[in-house]
Amino acid sequence: MSDTGIGALLVRLRTARGWTQQRVADEYNALEGRAAKTGKEIGRYEREARVPVPYTRKYLARVFGVDVAVLDRAVAVSKSLRGGEDSAPERSQEWSVRRSAVPVCSGVGAVSADAAASADFARFIAQRNADEFVVEQLEADVARLARVYVSHPLLELYVEIKRLRDGAFELLRGRQRPRQTADLYVAGSRLCGLSAHVCLDLGDYDSAATHARTARACAEAAGHEGMLAWVRSVESLIAYWTGRYEQAAQLARAGRHHRAGGSIGARLASLEARALAVVGDRAGAAAALTDAGRSREAMSGHDEMPGIFAFPTAKQFAYAGTTQLAVGGREHVQRAITSAGTAIRLYRSVEDDDRSIGDLLAAHVDLARGHLLLGDLDGTEAVLGFVLASPPERMSASIVRRLTALGRDLGGPQYGGAAQTVHLRERLQHTAVLAASPAACPPEPPT
Repeated sequence: MSDTGIGALLVRLRTARGWTQQRVADEYNALEGRAAKTGKEIGRYEREARVPVPYTRKYLARVFGVDVAVLDRAVAVSKSLRGGEDSAPERSQEWSVRRSAVPVCSGVGAVSADAAASADFARFIAQRNADEFVVEQLEADVARLARVYVSHPLLELYVEIKRLRDGAFELLRGRQRPRQTADLYVAGSRLCGLSAHVCLDLGDYDSAATHARTARACAEAAGHEGMLAWVRSVESLIAYWTGRYEQAAQLARAGRHHRAGGSIGARLASLEARALAVVGDRAGAAAALTDAGRSREAMSGHDEMPGIFAFPTAKQFAYAGTTQLAVGGREHVQRAITSAGTAIRLYRSVEDDDRSIGDLLAAHVDLARGHLLLGDLDGTEAVLGFVLASPPERMSASIVRRLTALGRDLGGPQYGGAAQTVHLRERLQHTAVLAASPAACPPEPPT
């Protein structure tokens, strides 16, 4: 194997085991302990569209049971065959200066000078400000942030999201190879998507929309169908929480036209169902809920990114509960209670970093509202205990709005101003005020 390039070596090691590229990715992810690779990325390594960096080679060696030095030598062979990889960043203006310095000659001298100009341009092509390692590290950072976003306070992540996003923009303003440019656009799209979610969770919907538009522009530049579909889901959320429910349904439906794998189909159908339920389209909401279930069953491949970019089964049940409550009627309220209870149980069974605090709180509020609609005040108070005991800084703008709405429901004449109702309503109002305080605003990043 000593004279084999890295791509051919990886193909040989994989086919010798009868594995698919996705199987290699799954084995890699099991060793590293997170969803770091996809079959598509393994394919890039095999085609040498990307060279695995030392960190990645260490795990690939363990996957195939070979010494990492074997992979290192194969990478060296690939680079020697391509004439090396000069990653020193240079400015395009320097090439322009060198080109203008080529003398204008005649005859053989002119031909020689012309060849020198071609060689100069080849060197210019090799100059770039990002190599495989830079892009891969950025993708790893995005995956980490995407996973912990759902379980950590926003203020812990805001500054790093902004730093990485601005770094991706700066790299894109420089020069890279086309494949690295595409990967940087995808990373930029995801980081803008994370920024949009920060603003969305803080209730700054105009800023969220701005970040979402940039995320969509980056996804379009990369031609990434999965991110284009995901951005539509964020735009649908923004429309929903600003009271534009029909537009929210339309945006979710538009996102479903993108050919994307993973759980995005279930997400978009669930968003459409919830929005249609609010506007009173019971048949449309029921059909969309059915589509969400079908999308889950027909899900092709794994999600490329974890956390906020995925749509776990627990979240699907949480959305179904909210939808059933919006449809209304005793039968649907009972279904909502079942769905919210299932979501809570599923979220409690996963690892801490995969437990969406926002969705867990939302499911508890929906469950409490379901008990209230059935006249069960004791059940309502018992379920709300988890929400009221949670730190206010963990509550997004949407949770505050749900708590406020539930407080209004408790003020209805059917509850007669009972002491239990008044006390519970006061606790809800107090928690909502604390959660909506200025302390929830993100800090200014360091300069």
